[in-house]
Amino acid sequence: MRTAYVAVYETFADWEIGHLLVELRTGRFTGVPWTVATVGESAEPVVTMGGMRIVPDVVIGDVQPDGGDLLVLAGSGQWDAGGGEEFAKLAARFLEDGVPVAAICGATAGLARAGLLDERAHTSAAKEYLQATGYQGADRYVDARAVIDGDLVTAGPDSPVQFARAVLERLELADEPKLDAYEGVFHRAEPAAYATLVG
Repeated sequence: MRTAYVAVYETFADWEIGHLLVELRTGRFTGVPWTVATVGESAEPVVTMGGMRIVPDVVIGDVQPDGGDLLVLAGSGQWDAGGGEEFAKLAARFLEDGVPVAAICGATAGLARAGLLDERAHTSAAKEYLQATGYQGADRYVDARAVIDGDLVTAGPDSPVQFARAVLERLELADEPKLDAYEGVFHRAEPAAYATLVG
């Protein structure tokens, strides 16, 4: 069974990745259930923005890219406060090994600070939001709901459905007509609501 590692930390924005995790874990839409494992900086519980208490399944030091098939990074207050460095380093290792990384909302700022968006097409809440990190990738910013560039998927905070769709597309878990139907159930998007770029 394939494994999705989900980074968890204080003020983790639980709603941003809910659609994606349900489809991965259950396989109800794709027919392919995955193992979903939560990753913390320590084994101590964290509390999400929604007030859920999560005990990490594994600590970050024990996670290796070759042991998983996806790394998921949600937004949180820590990213805007300049934190999340260890998770950004983990994302860099996953990308270096050709393992997909999916980041939404504030997590994109963490990847920007780490230089991981400088050479990859990406999106976020707004270009100005990422420019405040001092990153060098503004010319690769795409004004879209979600963007796929090789092994990296990014999305803004208002696009959890498009984020899920883009990740499922990148993982080749459904064809385009099925993905269109999935997105249509939750949100009627414009035809060019997301972009796919192959790096």
